[in-house]
Amino acid sequence: MNFRGHIKGLLAATSVLAIAACTGDGYSPWTKEAGSIVDGGDFGDATMNNTLIQNGDRTYVVNLNERFTKEVPPTVNFAFNSATIDAEAAAILRRQADWIRQFPEVRFRVYGHTDLVGSNSYNYGLGLRRANAVVSYLTRFGISRSRLEAVVSRGETQPLIVTQGRERQNRRTVTEVIGFVDGDPLVLDGKYAQIVYREYVQSALPQTGLTGVDGQSAVTTPN
Repeated sequence: MNFRGHIKGLLAATSVLAIAACTGDGYSPWTKEAGSIVDGGDFGDATMNNTLIQNGDRTYVVNLNERFTKEVPPTVNFAFNSATIDAEAAAILRRQADWIRQFPEVRFRVYGHTDLVGSNSYNYGLGLRRANAVVSYLTRFGISRSRLEAVVSRGETQPLIVTQGRERQNRRTVTEVIGFVDGDPLVLDGKYAQIVYREYVQSALPQTGLTGVDGQSAVTTPN
């Protein structure tokens, strides 16, 4: 093959490679906007969330409750006609307690539910006993009872699965964020901004593994 033929063959091969490298939308990754390939469509969500909060379109309590339900299971289930915390429920409540302790300014409500077996009045009382059992268990981890001030029973009125028979998914409690502790110095005019800032600063402090005089883990200060 002469030199001119070699050049033609090389150009043809290069064209095939360029076509193969194109993405499904017809653009080559070499010419697309930087970051467009890895962007999953959520770029800017953080800024949008901050804007919604500042405008009052998303309240701090709603935002915090969404985070709670996303990061820990808010629901625990019970055996039939029982308000006893079993091993599965205990494991979930320990995770809830770990999360709740991060936000000493926040109040929570525990809703008790039952399945549809039994009378309305009996199930109302059973739902209340379940909610109280959860509150009592959470206080074992140093959480003030005043922060779990509202214990509410929904009884059998809000089943997840509508059936007249026994249904474990309906026999449950649900923990929710409901507001902030009145008069807490870390809450700025009932707003969540100061709490977010405190958590942000603390997250930048590396753990040393040492224990302070109060028994808490010591942290190093950034240089």
